[in-house]
Amino acid sequence: MKGKFIVFEGVEGAGKTTQMRRLLHFIQQKQLAEAGVVATREPGGTKLGKELRCLLLETESVELVSNRAELLMYAADRAQHVEAFLLPELAKGSIVLCDRFTDSTVAYQGYGRGLNLDLIKQLNEIATGGLQSDLTLWLDINVEEGLSRVMARGKRDRMEQADLEFHRRVQRGFADLAEENRDRIFRIDADRPEDEVAEAIQSIVISKLEAWR
Repeated sequence: MKGKFIVFEGVEGAGKTTQMRRLLHFIQQKQLAEAGVVATREPGGTKLGKELRCLLLETESVELVSNRAELLMYAADRAQHVEAFLLPELAKGSIVLCDRFTDSTVAYQGYGRGLNLDLIKQLNEIATGGLQSDLTLWLDINVEEGLSRVMARGKRDRMEQADLEFHRRVQRGFADLAEENRDRIFRIDADRPEDEVAEAIQSIVISKLEAWR
């Protein structure tokens, strides 16, 4: 089986990082990946990406990042990530789990910031070279609940500090993307307890892995 690319998406506080970690351990324990399984994230999946992540998300940035600059920095992070990490791992046959990919750019910079969706689509094409996820797990959670979880964690990054209406627009973006890409994006009710969410994800992934073989 060739490598497979599984992406986790959702608004702030949806539990993506936690659920991705749980799925990684599940795949390892069940020995479901013949060539191995790896986890990564955007932004920050490469050395360059880590530097860009600091500029994009840290609140102590030297200057205010404009919306267009933000979009282009995410595209730069993605282009490097695809070339230096994603494609090599997929070529080896790995199952690659990724915290955010192109759908986040559409939802956050398109719906959230109000930037042109056609432009974002073109930039995503350039940055990815046409690479798409084989499966995207959209962790759908009430925006207010997600932000409440973020607040409970303490320090918030620049994106997490955006106002409520911004996050509601982002949520609408993910909902529209899921409706338009039913063959690729699977909605997961993330308002449930962590174990139930993990079980739902595992069920979908097992079914997909069987279909891909």
